[in-house]
Amino acid sequence: MSQRLPRGSWRKVVRAFEKEDWRVTRQRGSHMILEKPGCEATLSIPRHDTIGPGLLRSLIRDAGMTVEEFLELYR
Repeated sequence: MSQRLPRGSWRKVVRAFEKEDWRVTRQRGSHMILEKPGCEATLSIPRHDTIGPGLLRSLIRDAGMTVEEFLELYR
């Protein structure tokens, strides 16, 4: 059963991804661009006070992670 995703700030979301070796490589407008060595995907995280669960689920999928793996890093 899938766990419920929190609504979080962009700072907490970026910190969680950084624990998995994702790094902020640049900023374009209000979006932080994260890349991971050896991974073709890039993550574009908007600098919003609240990131909704739908966008967060999409970012997690693009990062090749499960919701459970992300929640462990998020806490």
